[in-house]
Amino acid sequence: MSDTPKSHGRKTIRPTLQPRSLMDTDAELAGVWQARIVTLFPDAFPGVLGLSLTGKALQEGRWQLHTHDLREFGIGKHRNVDDTPAGGGAGMVLRADVVGPALAAAQSHARGRWPIFYMSPRGRPFDQAMARDLARCDGVTLLCGRFEGIDERVIEHFGITEVSLGDFVMTGGELAAQAMIDATVRLLPGVLGNAQSTVEESHANGLLEHPQYTRPAIWEDRAIPDVLMSGNHGDIAAWRRAQSEALTKKRRPDLWEKARDEP
Repeated sequence: MSDTPKSHGRKTIRPTLQPRSLMDTDAELAGVWQARIVTLFPDAFPGVLGLSLTGKALQEGRWQLHTHDLREFGIGKHRNVDDTPAGGGAGMVLRADVVGPALAAAQSHARGRWPIFYMSPRGRPFDQAMARDLARCDGVTLLCGRFEGIDERVIEHFGITEVSLGDFVMTGGELAAQAMIDATVRLLPGVLGNAQSTVEESHANGLLEHPQYTRPAIWEDRAIPDVLMSGNHGDIAAWRRAQSEALTKKRRPDLWEKARDEP
């Protein structure tokens, strides 16, 4: 993004043998959390990440987003990126000699702790703990799959962690990548106006968040619970904790059992 305040990072120039046409136009900001996306659809970004608080933080240079177009690394005149599965089967598989160089180009910008994630329905579930850990990294590279997936050798070679949003299958990893970035960026310093929001929300303490209310005091004959209007902060905290526990026990018994087991 242009007009980036200097207070959030300094431009850094790095030598590269990569063609200029494959480079992002925005200069890197040293010391700023980055997300690098390897995808067949770079135009899908920033998408919703360019809106609201994440979009504002992107404009302010609190984090950076770069895309790497898989098609630019395609094979032959038609820039082919996939081929039929070895051993037969339906669909197509993204080639190792396409995805590998694209990931290598993305990782040439990596510094410090910088994991690579592949959006995959067979991956480990993405959760709030992963988002918090990712926010403490220097950056992340997200590989967005398509078709039947990518050649397994790429996953092995780069030590990629497969991550899933849930037990369902999507047509590609772009939406999942945006969801992961959104969950992470909001935890970066200065992105949320009220840092306390991340302390009291769902999953922050292993429980689902308590119900929220605001004006008007009565709506459709439904009133805000009296305890929330009492001004007694101790009673309010106790009510909210009880509500969180009840909701978690009812809707997410798996989280409830885990929370009970923790000291």
